[in-house]
Amino acid sequence: MTASDPSSTFGPSALLTPANAITVVRLLVAPWVFWLIADRESGWLLFALWVAVTASDSLDGWLARRQGTTRSGAFLDPLADKVLALGGLWAVVLAGRFWWLPVALVTLREVLISAFRSYWGRRGLAVPASRVAKFKTFLQFSAVSLVVWPWTTGVTWMADVVLWLAVAVAWISAVQYVRAGSRATSATGSA
Repeated sequence: MTASDPSSTFGPSALLTPANAITVVRLLVAPWVFWLIADRESGWLLFALWVAVTASDSLDGWLARRQGTTRSGAFLDPLADKVLALGGLWAVVLAGRFWWLPVALVTLREVLISAFRSYWGRRGLAVPASRVAKFKTFLQFSAVSLVVWPWTTGVTWMADVVLWLAVAVAWISAVQYVRAGSRATSATGSA
């Protein structure tokens, strides 16, 4: 089957797609991974699970681009990223490894930007994820990875530096979203 074969592609309204299935599995496995992080903080199985659940984002994205993006996937994929990033970070806080303030700053950013995107979406404006926002998610996943990976668990400064870098990049991307949304609103005359 090729990408041009109509039987191998999905329309924008499709729900049951391989990409969405991977995303749903990521969301279903996430609570178990969070519990393991809070309970054990580190370990090879936990590290392998964390890497699999976060790296599968690339697989579902690849499948979606190859087989056709869907509105449900456009909603589910960023939701899974936010659930995994915030859940992983808060699980590390519960494990006593991260200080709550940087994680609260990341959480506040996610809530505010989600509200802005919802506001703009109701007005027919879509503000896609920027490269900076994707890098922010990568840093958040990496901060958790450095805690759960047995080889770096004891190197506390490394995960802390990556976490604070994730906070900075999160707020830089927040400013980018607000500017992009404001420009789009001004250009279309929406209020």
